[in-house]
Amino acid sequence: MDLALYHPELGYYARAAQRSGRAGDFFTSVDIGSLFGELVEVQIAEMFRVLRETAPPDATSSFDLVEAGAGNGRLSADILRAARDRDPDLYAAVRLHLIEASAAARDAQRATLGDLADRLQTSTASLPDAFEGVLVANELLDAMPVHQVVMRDDALREVYVVADANGALQTLEGPPSTPALQAHLERARATLEPGWRVEIGLAAVEWMRDTARRLTRGFIVLIDYGHPAPELYSVSHSSGTMTTFSGHQSRGPEATDRQSPWLQRPGEQDITAHVDFTSVRAAAEAEGLVSLGFLDQTYFLLGLLPSIGHPQSAIRNPQFKSLIMPGGLGSTLKVLLLGKGVGAPALTGCSFKVRAT
Repeated sequence: MDLALYHPELGYYARAAQRSGRAGDFFTSVDIGSLFGELVEVQIAEMFRVLRETAPPDATSSFDLVEAGAGNGRLSADILRAARDRDPDLYAAVRLHLIEASAAARDAQRATLGDLADRLQTSTASLPDAFEGVLVANELLDAMPVHQVVMRDDALREVYVVADANGALQTLEGPPSTPALQAHLERARATLEPGWRVEIGLAAVEWMRDTARRLTRGFIVLIDYGHPAPELYSVSHSSGTMTTFSGHQSRGPEATDRQSPWLQRPGEQDITAHVDFTSVRAAAEAEGLVSLGFLDQTYFLLGLLPSIGHPQSAIRNPQFKSLIMPGGLGSTLKVLLLGKGVGAPALTGCSFKVRAT
């Protein structure tokens, strides 16, 4: 999965500046239009004010806005335009950091930002060593490589990818590559029945730990496909969640034999797996962060909507309907809000209903 998505020359994300949208393979909330970024800006502006109000006397006036998995910068551009129009103090203080593995996408970021590019502080593949402000990651963790395991009658087995004599990829079961896989399941209190196949996102958990350490003070907003561990490691997902996207067609975990769709055309299609939010949250809290909310994107955006004015007309906006649609982006995407050194403020994004379906 790591090679297929991120190989510097042949990886799916490395070979194009943008993979989503009508001409791509899948849609994200950003592809729906600028309204998503405008609503996220409401939450960031509130976080900016909280940081200002709780700042120590020697604090600087700057504010780091870090987007991890930024692609070509479209979400940050939408956020900054809204800030320039509605929250000029925020806009003036912002130091933008766009974090993106794809060199092609990084090369496109200044053009995407246009007249907002003066806010861009860094455009790199790795997070700043330290930052104070807000980090946003929209659909990043589900694209991090995972281990796939399957429970057999005798023991837990890991699914490996090998090439046959003709170079065709196939899967092979073997002993787990690391005891961290079993430890992960035990921490999540997950009991797998024989035949259950699940993905374990060690990379996502380690990313969360590392990010939490780099954040000196501020907030993290994670928006992604996923579930709490009791739901993810249950009979409802006992075939796993590995899914491919190509040409707006998805193929999920129903095929778990040697012809699994994620083995086909490596580097030419997206591969995702749902996020274990329980483990990500626990990793953040172990590094000193406080969980401020976990909810469906639907309720997060409904909480923010009144702040942009004319909510009744906005709620009829086709963009907004797409963003909150049950069974679509609204309920399948979850929002995890975390804070560090800011207390436990009641955030506007949690004002409508804190519910994860």
